[in-house]
Amino acid sequence: MNAPLPAQDAPDPLDGIADTLDRAAMATMAQMTRGLSPLTLALAGVDWALHLAAAPGKQLQLEAKFARKIARLADFAVRSLSDEAAAPAIEPLPQDHRFDDPAWEKPPFNLLAQSFLLTQQWWHAATTGVAGVSRHHEAVAEFTARQILDMIAPSNFIATNPALQKKIIQTNGKCLVDGLRNLAEDLQHTVRGLPPVGTDAFQVGEDVATAPGKVVYRNRLIELIQYAPTTDQVRPEPILIVPAWIMKYYILDLSPENSLVKWLTGQGFTVFMISWRNPGSSDRDLGMDDYRALGPMAALDAVTQITGAPAVHSVGYCLGGTLLAITAAAMARDKDDRLASLTLFATQTEFSEAGELGLFIDEAQINVLESMMWSRGYLDSSQMGGAFQLLRSNDLVWSRILGTYLMGERPAMNDLMAWNADGTRLPYAMHSQYLRMLFLNDGLAEGHYKVDDRAVSLTAIRKPMFVVGTERDHVAPWRSVHKIHWLTGAPITFALASGGHNAGIVSEPGHPRRHYCLLDREKDGPALAPDDWLASAEHHDGSWWTAWGNWLADRSGDPVSPPPMGAPEHGLAPICDAPGTYVFQV
Repeated sequence: MNAPLPAQDAPDPLDGIADTLDRAAMATMAQMTRGLSPLTLALAGVDWALHLAAAPGKQLQLEAKFARKIARLADFAVRSLSDEAAAPAIEPLPQDHRFDDPAWEKPPFNLLAQSFLLTQQWWHAATTGVAGVSRHHEAVAEFTARQILDMIAPSNFIATNPALQKKIIQTNGKCLVDGLRNLAEDLQHTVRGLPPVGTDAFQVGEDVATAPGKVVYRNRLIELIQYAPTTDQVRPEPILIVPAWIMKYYILDLSPENSLVKWLTGQGFTVFMISWRNPGSSDRDLGMDDYRALGPMAALDAVTQITGAPAVHSVGYCLGGTLLAITAAAMARDKDDRLASLTLFATQTEFSEAGELGLFIDEAQINVLESMMWSRGYLDSSQMGGAFQLLRSNDLVWSRILGTYLMGERPAMNDLMAWNADGTRLPYAMHSQYLRMLFLNDGLAEGHYKVDDRAVSLTAIRKPMFVVGTERDHVAPWRSVHKIHWLTGAPITFALASGGHNAGIVSEPGHPRRHYCLLDREKDGPALAPDDWLASAEHHDGSWWTAWGNWLADRSGDPVSPPPMGAPEHGLAPICDAPGTYVFQV
């Protein structure tokens, strides 16, 4: 006879109190660290230090490297005494412009710059390649060392920066006064919750987001904008764009000269755009599936009713592309055939190598982020901004301090910078699910991401795909974006564009110094490794937009008369003019 099961303990009344205390403590800590988990940093540091201490071979190697770098620096010092044009001991990385000014070539500043670059190189060797350290902890250790070095670089201080000293002398110290004025102005804007200085020159609906159109559908999460045609006839298949909700949609409708929307309508396409609502505390329980159902699925229903088109060209950007890929997989599973094609801009669908942004994604870090969101119900854009700035601290933090606050030179605001300052919030449930199900557990690529309680698989997608990665993307590295080749047998045209996550996408024809690589993979064809793909791809000068426009045209029907604006008979009468109302929410 089986023994009776033990009685379950009654709920402990302290459970709720304990959870509240833990979250409150973690949220307080997160506010002080701008959303970074000090526990992640500590764990990575301990992992690295203990394994390095137990690796005499690595220690010997580092000691030898240190001795060689001292010798190289000494050799350079001797040579530079008699020849100011002596070849340096080390060249900075191509993206490092801290020591470009010729003043750095004169002693003693040349030695300062060279010693810093050699030290930077040595620390990279010291924090990488230590046997036994987990890959994640190694990346965090290397990142932390880089942050510390960037902070103490000689270019950041008056006493050790000859270019800054020269500027102070030339301006009789006025640059420092101007820098203090810039600092005071920025602090005032921050304290008062105002956008950065200069953004008032780019007013939404007047200077940016100016493509004419109508909001033809609205729910609690999106407004759907239908743009007015600019050609006498249009392709029968409309285009539906799903932007990321981490920022405002109008990056794809910036100034008239670089508006993707304006360019597409000029190519004879009917364009629809989702404009996401900026969520607040009351939206804390909106999850990923709410974003799918109220976002691309609701928009797709409206687009097909307005146009009568049986199939739609779908486009997704960044996080919006990830959601679109999930939506397409669920539609394929459910035999919903309303997608004519799938275009993904800088979109990850596989997250095992998600780039430096993955530094901020582990259990400890997610616990911190969830605690930050727990009290208010959302993650604010300013809290996300700190992480993105740290990824490029040399460019976005220290160079700004040097140029704006010490040299007194405020860079001119442009439309892309103004858009970047127009952030949005992320609701608690959605962001937590996104980080855990996609980033941490890689559920979409591994086949255990569920829609309507059933798993979806990207292998079900068979529609033609056009996928764009960008060369200098810190958010969605192109080699990670390229992994879509391993996840579906659909025919894929992959484009690698010059630029970064945003500037590489906003790359209109005529933009100077643009180039891209392009290669088709036929249906069920072999998937090349990224470097093999790069060696095989065709290289082109100019904008990838033209190649994409031709790709869309080849998969579209003959031009027809434009559809009406909205469909009142289906309850989709125009509500207001573009850019709508949700884009103005702060």
